[in-house]
Amino acid sequence: MKFLCIDCDAQMEFFDRQEPGDGTFAAAFACPTCGRRVAMLANPMETHLVGSLGVTIGGNTLDQDPLHLVKSHVEGAEGKLAGHGRPAWTPESRSRLDRVPSFVRGMVMKIYNEWAMERGISEITPDVMDEARVDLGLEEM
Repeated sequence: MKFLCIDCDAQMEFFDRQEPGDGTFAAAFACPTCGRRVAMLANPMETHLVGSLGVTIGGNTLDQDPLHLVKSHVEGAEGKLAGHGRPAWTPESRSRLDRVPSFVRGMVMKIYNEWAMERGISEITPDVMDEARVDLGLEEM
């Protein structure tokens, strides 16, 4: 992802990153030509997603296949997550997960699995999903 200055059509450069401690982060970018600045604010869920992907915000050059990590986790994620000490998903929770857009479903499933495993929860139910959303500050999503 790149940010372009509308006035100069120059690629913005990473300027600053801040984490205020409320689960969000902000990244600022500046135009090298005119000095215009722009900031991006990520909510707690986006912050968790970025962190779980191991992404570093701040002008890094990407690999040739920058999405290889995401692809490896999303492709066939449902089959890989069964067993291996992962929580079981009830039919009701699986149905609810199926309503999540497919391109982020694997990552959402991973977030719930990790949250449940940290708490010793062996089965993910809709109630567990609700509790995790509140605990992670995602109840508005």
